[in-house]
Amino acid sequence: MSLRFRQLQAFHAIMETGTVTGAASVLGISQPGISNLLAQLEREARLPLFERNKGRLLPTPEAELLFREVDTVVRGLDHVAQAVTDLQNKHPGQLQVAAPHLLSFGFMPQEIARFAASRPNLSVSFQSQYSSKIQEWVISGLFEVGVVEMPILHDTLNYQEFHFETLATFPEGSPLTQYDVLTAELLEDEPFIVMGPEHQTHRRTRDIFQAEGRTWRTKIHTHLSENLLSFVKQGMGVAVIDPFTVTFDAEGGYQTRPFRPAVMLDLAIITAKGRPLSAIAQEFLAQLTPSIASYATHSDTGAAAS
Repeated sequence: MSLRFRQLQAFHAIMETGTVTGAASVLGISQPGISNLLAQLEREARLPLFERNKGRLLPTPEAELLFREVDTVVRGLDHVAQAVTDLQNKHPGQLQVAAPHLLSFGFMPQEIARFAASRPNLSVSFQSQYSSKIQEWVISGLFEVGVVEMPILHDTLNYQEFHFETLATFPEGSPLTQYDVLTAELLEDEPFIVMGPEHQTHRRTRDIFQAEGRTWRTKIHTHLSENLLSFVKQGMGVAVIDPFTVTFDAEGGYQTRPFRPAVMLDLAIITAKGRPLSAIAQEFLAQLTPSIASYATHSDTGAAAS
């Protein structure tokens, strides 16, 4: 099998944009060129990567698995290309940081803007992604600094862990406003908007209700904290939401109360073991650490678990 990078790049662009047209626009080549590269890849791999349905390309399960591997490779080359551009333009350095979605709609852009304010020639590479992928990126050197949701999955990472108390969030005007603190007893009959069953806040909320012998009525399952809050605003139910999403939301339309016992969210700042940080990364880390700690109830420092 002789795979060419251009084939993988075309496949990656189709998966990212959802269409041949979008992929052609991203890569700056013709639509027939994209289609030809995809056909070559499917022949070489001997795998069906897309189903054609009324002009749409629907990824097969094989395509989804392949994309996870290809993503790091393609982004790695993009990273190299950006580094070359920075050297050509004599940039003093590039800030390379990745964070989960819950930090990407307010907190992290604010931190990066604050950091860049005194560094007018700074180049920034920032990506929002799921925590497992961010850990892979930091290990591979695509990003120097990452923020992830626990757990740490690799023993080649150093990390500082932070623990955050989530807030019970409910629609504005709800009768729950009368309470200063919410409990499983008070919320037993309320519909809940929740993260997926593997998410730490899902497991911990479920365990609290079970321990108190209360029924936990989950109504909507989603995968982003922004989605949780949006559904709350629409009057769909109650959610336990991290302090970052709530703090950086400017629209309103909801109320928050402490939930007891607290449902904690654990995050960590990660760097790769054995790889010295650039001066830019060290400076940003010195700013980021106290900023994120200001939202936490407490933190722990250590190397990754073996």
